[in-house]
Amino acid sequence: MEWSYQTRNPPRCGWRGPELAQMSAQQHASHQLGRMRAMVGMYHRMFFRDVRMALVLVVFLLGVGWWGVPEMFLVVPFVCLWAGTQTAFDASYLIMARHYAAALEAFLNENGADGVLVGASLEDAYLFPLGARKVVTVPISGPFSWFSFMTILVTANGVWAMVVGLWAGWGTLLGFGTAAQLVYLVVLGSFVAGALTTGLWWFVGGVGERRLQAVLARRFG
Repeated sequence: MEWSYQTRNPPRCGWRGPELAQMSAQQHASHQLGRMRAMVGMYHRMFFRDVRMALVLVVFLLGVGWWGVPEMFLVVPFVCLWAGTQTAFDASYLIMARHYAAALEAFLNENGADGVLVGASLEDAYLFPLGARKVVTVPISGPFSWFSFMTILVTANGVWAMVVGLWAGWGTLLGFGTAAQLVYLVVLGSFVAGALTTGLWWFVGGVGERRLQAVLARRFG
């Protein structure tokens, strides 16, 4: 049974009808696997791109604040919150692509690949496991990895930068008046609480991954 696994230049959507009709299930799966592997790589790159952008922006805002525009300190917590939610968004797409890639690998291994596709198993063991309860990509009870450490390190730095920005801008905030102080703290607190609550529900509660597993189970069993 012939099939080909493509990782470079995966095919784009838009196959013509005759081409689709001539492709076997294994060929369809192979093409989809190539696309998912490309997505995994892309969202890894986007994660670190967003981390770098946030780092540069936070350092710039803190520098401007200490240079003589202390109002910029009060922007830092919002930038840190955006960075945290954006990188978690990147990770959510990474998790989706990995789930689909794992299902496709299992299908191909059972239909001609003879078990040679082990990318999903390697990622589970070396990066972080799918299906386990985790805080975004840090498993709560699963094996700890360098990937987990990097996620914790980036998150801890973001939390620290948020605290520093709020601490450095506190005096400026007190000078805005009671109404402005209340608006600032309520808005920031609401955003943080919303992000934490939704993150706990989606990631730690496993809602997102269960939805993926349900769809894949209906197709692949």
